[in-house]
This record gives sequence, structure tokens and C-alpha cells, in this order.
Amino acid sequence: MKLLLTIISCTLITAIYAQPPGGGFNRQGAGGQNMNMGHIFGKIIDDKTNKGIEGATIQLLGKKFDTATRAMRDYNAATLLTEKNGDFNIENLSLFGNYTIRISAIGYVDYSDTVSFGFKRPQPGAAQQGNQQERMQQMMNATDKDLGNIKLTASEANLGNVTVTAAAKPFFEMGVDRKVFNVDKNIVSSGQSATELMKQIPSLNVDIDGNVTMRNASPTLFVDGRPTTLTLDQIPADIIDKVELVTNPSAKYDASGGNAGILNIVLKKNKKTGYNGGIRGGIDSRGKVNTGIDINVRQNKLNFFLSGSYNQRKSKSTSYINRDNFFDPPSNILQNSNSVNEGYFAFIRGGFDYLIDNRNTLSVSGNFNRGQFNSDEDQVIDSTIGGLLATHSMRTAFSERNFKNYGAQLSFRHNFRENGHNITADVNYNSSTNDNIGDYKTNYYLPNTIAFKYPSLLQQTLGSGFNKFITVQSDYENQLNENMKIEAGVRGALRNFENLNEQYVYDYTNSKYELLPSISSKYKFTDQVYAVYTTYSLKAKKWTYQLGLRLESSNYDGTLLGKDSSFSVKYPVSLFPSAFITYRLAEKQDIQINYSRRINRPNFFQLMPFIDNSDPLNISIGNPGLNPEFTNSFEFNYNYAYIKGANLLISAYYKRTSNLITNYIYRDVNPDTSINKNDSVYYTTYVNADNSRSFGLEFTNRITIAKFWDFTTNLNLFNSKINGGSAQSNISTERWSWFFKVNNNFKLPKGFSIQLSGDYQARTVLPANSGGGRGPGGGGFFGGAITTAQGYIDPRYSFDAAIKKDWSWKSGESLSITLSMNDFMRTQLFKTYSESDYFKQYSERRRDPQVLRLNVNYRFGKFDANIFKRRNNKADSGGGGEMMQ
Repeated sequence: MKLLLTIISCTLITAIYAQPPGGGFNRQGAGGQNMNMGHIFGKIIDDKTNKGIEGATIQLLGKKFDTATRAMRDYNAATLLTEKNGDFNIENLSLFGNYTIRISAIGYVDYSDTVSFGFKRPQPGAAQQGNQQERMQQMMNATDKDLGNIKLTASEANLGNVTVTAAAKPFFEMGVDRKVFNVDKNIVSSGQSATELMKQIPSLNVDIDGNVTMRNASPTLFVDGRPTTLTLDQIPADIIDKVELVTNPSAKYDASGGNAGILNIVLKKNKKTGYNGGIRGGIDSRGKVNTGIDINVRQNKLNFFLSGSYNQRKSKSTSYINRDNFFDPPSNILQNSNSVNEGYFAFIRGGFDYLIDNRNTLSVSGNFNRGQFNSDEDQVIDSTIGGLLATHSMRTAFSERNFKNYGAQLSFRHNFRENGHNITADVNYNSSTNDNIGDYKTNYYLPNTIAFKYPSLLQQTLGSGFNKFITVQSDYENQLNENMKIEAGVRGALRNFENLNEQYVYDYTNSKYELLPSISSKYKFTDQVYAVYTTYSLKAKKWTYQLGLRLESSNYDGTLLGKDSSFSVKYPVSLFPSAFITYRLAEKQDIQINYSRRINRPNFFQLMPFIDNSDPLNISIGNPGLNPEFTNSFEFNYNYAYIKGANLLISAYYKRTSNLITNYIYRDVNPDTSINKNDSVYYTTYVNADNSRSFGLEFTNRITIAKFWDFTTNLNLFNSKINGGSAQSNISTERWSWFFKVNNNFKLPKGFSIQLSGDYQARTVLPANSGGGRGPGGGGFFGGAITTAQGYIDPRYSFDAAIKKDWSWKSGESLSITLSMNDFMRTQLFKTYSESDYFKQYSERRRDPQVLRLNVNYRFGKFDANIFKRRNNKADSGGGGEMMQ
């Protein structure tokens, strides 16, 4: 942090004119002459080689009287960088008072000393005119102060290592409005996707299908502070620098996302001047490989970066489902499934930052992602009625999905002359395309025989889709003074989505597949959201206040192509206030209370009034009359850095959601008459239930137990209640739950490091509006748990481990080898129970236990300290510090 603050201060190339300690501006000295004529100069050299050090930071601090606090305080008299030979000059300094000079340079120990011209301010009437003239002559002869050669000592921690940092970043840091987890050194998830990495992050839960929840709700995904069409399983874990969790976003951020916050993935972006890069590769115990390369070149005003990766995937899962149907007569269905999912994804990212001048920066970046996921599944299904076997069937399913994703970002930033005064403009474009094909074969057998009850049912699904997401935004920030700041911005977001889903069944009479128009669909929708916001921040002694207000309006248009069916939803303007109040208890202790209002608008599948028959026994249909959910969130935080290298964060939160969108299940006639079946099936639709509320207490503690051991724990205790209202037969579900995560990082001698992590999830209520488990890995014939207002997930736990060996050389090269295994005790078993008026169901699923991975990473590069020569350059945020709203 000290280094970052120094870098920021170095943006002021022109020295700030000093003010005398006792008076205001333009105070004159004895004889009425301006005494800002002091000159300090010297040279910074290496204490071993006696060579000048280029680019060292010189900061000169003086004292001045603060009329607000009626006390003396430090002010920045000058900040500059040394020349190529190590020389520095500081002019226009007051001759009175003492100064503190601070010197820092990359790879050297900081230096600090007191400097004075040796004069005290004369008191009125304390001397005769002749003495004043003599004193003036002495001042004129002593305006130059030569500090000579100042020697800096090289930092032992940085000798022979290309990675030059003041200190290793801790795994967990607490920001003003977010929790930051530095995962660039995470070795457990090496060679995997972002989905696996999220399992290592406190406060997050990841289910067997890779669905991520934060405080029992799904957060909005950002990449580098911007919305994205990428999914977590399409982002390699090795290119992620840090993960930011904004649990209660202010009015500055997009109000969408309902009762969850923002999950921001910050990708690695090296900003060191010179050139550097790396090559990596790995293989797992299933024979799948991953590779990657990255390079960064920065010289003068241009910073260029390029990275690429290729990851193969092979996922295995098993599932068991036992369902009792409350028919007349009652029936039971048992299903056992085994599935294998294979494929790959490739990711390319590049761009440049152009430093136009000291106050203007243009940034351009883009990414391309493509991949293929294939699923091969076998199912055995037995149906009994009155305890007697009625049907025995076997089903094979093979599907292939191809996808591409394109993204581009254009950003411009202008810094005004005043510190903290800037305006930015951003355009963000994302688009994705996909196509899929699925072949399904179901054999129905007579009870206790191998004879077919019906001819084999052959089905085929063809699909394709297109998704485009554009955001345009401008933000203004003005630090009016040390205690007051205003921010304002405008944003427009446009999303276009198209999807084709064609269902075919094999016609034995014509010996070909026939299209089933009644259960096929081709649709598109357009979603537009417009917003303006403003925030006002104020500091008053130990108090800090931030008040904000956001206005949003949105339009939603959907069309079923080929059937002349469309619907439109226009949501009125909604207000979203926020408030943050922070009180500093002591230097390392503070408390904060915050509030925000958010919205969760229904998605297309929840609104679409057309039948989706992709799963014949779980037919779904949307409800265009759905209203948005509104959530009021309150949060209390206590943050305490109780000892060096330790931080405790305690959070209490309460969330209440009205117009809760939940699943509603009813039974009706099967719309598929292709196989001469007149039976009825379950329909799943969506309705606005009454409300839900949750509250909880979260503890996050990071402590450096020893120099070699960093220990992070997270405990979250919460209560969830769903009031189904009349939509769910007035069913109310309430359950207490908790989960615990632990992460150990051991830095051992000879370049070895070990990471051990584990998590435990107690029994918890099923999410009210989850996707039903149809994600990767399959959910079997019934798509996993059917989520209504009734159901729970049984306790589960798992442990991951990794070990790494590092080598580094003075040439700037380094090499690391990592060996890791997830769920090494094979304890991760996902069990769910759900029920409604029509059935009760129990299911078990297991996915990818005990996978061993070996990864190798080679780094190279040449570092140049000239990076700090640009004025007004902000500290490195890696793309995540300034999130688009």
C-alpha cells in the first residue's frame, strides 16, 4: 500500500509551492519579501555500486496550520523523480521551518530524514531594521541546500528476483465497499476454470453444477468491472488476478441482480515497463491438458498485452433419483444415471493503453473465446405402480454444444488539474453465438423381460442462439475538498437475444425424423435498461457518509418467430437509494452501516408464454405477467486490524424480497402426442409468491500465524424463509443453515509452498428460483431437484490440496511446478430433497472427485523502473478498481 501511495503521488511532476507554517496563502517573510526561494538538490546512488538510481521517488513534506482543526498538519511541498544519473532538484521552497524528505525506489529500502535551511520565522518587533537587513543577506546566501550523495540499500527480499514488490499481497483484503481476494497465487485451482476457483473464495457457495451463490442468492457477474456474456466455466483460472465481492452495491452500480451483489473477476494485466511474459501447461489424471501464454510490453506511452489459453475438460458424474408421485394410484420412479462431459475452450485476450498525455488515457481491449462441450449419458429408469414394476426403460443421450464469444472495450479517461477530479467514458460490447445438437434414444421394456413395450423412441434436438450485450456509460468524479466528493453518471444497456430450438422424432413409417412444431420454438427478445445516478460523500472527523440515488427504467420485448406471437413488458421508472455511514473507532478499527435497494427482473425463460419440452417429463412454460422482485438490503460491518498481518471482518445482514419469483408446478395433459400417449405430465411455470427474507452473521478472519503460514477462515450463519402465499398453497419454508471455509497457505524453505483448503455446508433450504439443476454434468431425466418453496440440500463437505516448487534466477526467469488434487477424501456428495402437492423426490449426485493435476509455469521478463515517470497515473487496479455501473 505504501508503494501504491508513492506511485500516485509521483503523478505530480510539477512541485507544489510551499506555504509557511503559520499563515495563509502568499504569506510574506521579513522585509515584505516572498521567502519561497529555497533550493534543495542532491543525488541518489546505490550504496554498493555508487551508481545513480534513476526513477527514485522524492517526496518533501512540510508543516502548515489547518484552520479547520486548529492544529499543524503535513502538506506535500514537492514530489518528483530522479534523473537518469540520480540527480534531483527542488525549488521555490520556504526558507522557514523543517521538512521531511522521503525517498523510495523499486528494489531498495525506503529512506527518510529531516531537512532545514536553518532559519526561524522572525517575530514582529524582535529585531531592528539593520538586523533585518543582515538577516536577509544571510538568507540570500543560504537559499541553496546541497544534500550530497544519498545512498540507498538494496532490499534483500528483492535480490535476484524479477518480481519486485514491497510485500506479498495477502489472500484477503478489505476495501471500502468490497472484499478483495488475491488469487493470482492460488495453486489449488491451477489448470482449471473460474468455476473451480470460486470454491476457494469465502462467502461463495458453488453447487455440483457450478452455480455460484453469495448469501444464498446468485450474484451478477462482471469481468474487469464490466458486464459480460462469458460464464465462469469459460474463463481459465490461471488468468485471474483477483476476485472482488460487492455484497451490498451502492447507487453507483447497476441495480439489477435482485438480492445478490456483484462478483467481479479481475484478469491479470501486467503494467511493468519493459517486457515480460510466461508459458504454462499441465495435464490431469484423466489425460486432459491445458496450456497458456501471455506477454506484456510497455515502453514510453504505450502498454501492449496479449494472452491466450487452451483447456481440455473431462467431467464425470453419477446420479440417483427416487420420486414418489401422488397419483391415483400412487407410483414410484427410480432413476440411475452416469454421464461423461468432454470438451475444450480456448481464450484469447489482448489490448493496449495509450497514454496520450499527462491527463488523458485511451484504453482498447478485446477477447475471443470458443469451445465445445459434449455430453454422453446413460439412464436406467424403473416405474412401479402399487409396488409392481410397470415400466423398465433405458435411455442414452448424446449432445454436442459449440460456442463462441466476442468482446471489445473502449475507454477514455481525462484527469482535470485538480486531484480527484476526472471524467471517463466507456463502451463495452459482448456477443456470443452457440449451436447444439442432441440425440436421444429410449427403449421401453415389458416388466421382467427384454421385450420392447414400444418401438424405440428416437428424438433429436437442434438448436442455435445469439446474444449481444452493449453498454455505454460516462462517469464524473469531483473531489471538492479533502472531506467532500460528488459522483454522477449515466448508463445505457442493450441486450439482444435469439434462440432456435427444434424438436424432432423419428417416424418409422417415413424412415426419417419429423419436426414437431408444437414443442419447437424460435424466439428473440430485446432488453433495454437506462440509468442515471449521483452520490455525495462527506467526511466529518471520525464519520464518513455516502448517500446515493439511482433511477432506472427498462423495456422488454419478446417474439416467438414463425408463430406471430409476441409480448412486451415496460417497467416504470424505479428509484434505488443507498446509504453508507462509517465511523472510525480507532486507527485500525471502524464500523459501517449501509443500505441499498435492488431489483431482479424476470428473464426470458420465466416470461416466455410458450412450452419448452426439451425434457419430456419436466415441461416448462413462462409467465409474461411476472413482476420484478425488489430487495431491501441492510448490512452492518465491523473491521479490525488487530495485529500486524491480521484482519477481522464481522458482517451482519438482513434482506427482504417482495414479489418473490418462484416455481409453480401443476399437472396437465402431455402436449407430445407423437407416441400415442394420453398421459399427463408435470408443468413448471413461474409466479410471484409472497416474499422471502434472510438474515445472517458472517465472520472473515485472516491472520499471519507465522512468517511461513497465512490462515484465512470464513463462517457464515444465516436464516432463510420463503413465504409461498397462495401461489404455493400458503406453504412457508424456514431453515437455519451455516457454512465454513478455511484456507491455509504455507511458505516453506527451498521454494516450496503448500495450500490446504476445505469447506463444510450444513443443511440448507433449496433456492426459491434456481434453475433446477440442468447445468453441466446433467441432472438425469428429471433435471435434478425440482425447486419449489419446499425442499432442502443435505450437508456436504470437501477438501482440496496442492503443493508447488518455485525456482528463480537473477536473469529474471522463474519456473514453478504445481501438483494438486480436488476432493481428495471423496466426500463431496450432493443430496437434495424436494416436495410439492404432487410428489416428493430424493436425489444424490457426485461429480469429479479426486482429480490429480500437474502444472508447469515458466516466467521471463525485464523490468524497467521508468513506469513511474508519467504524471497523474492512477494506481494499478488491474481493471477491477473502476467497475462500470
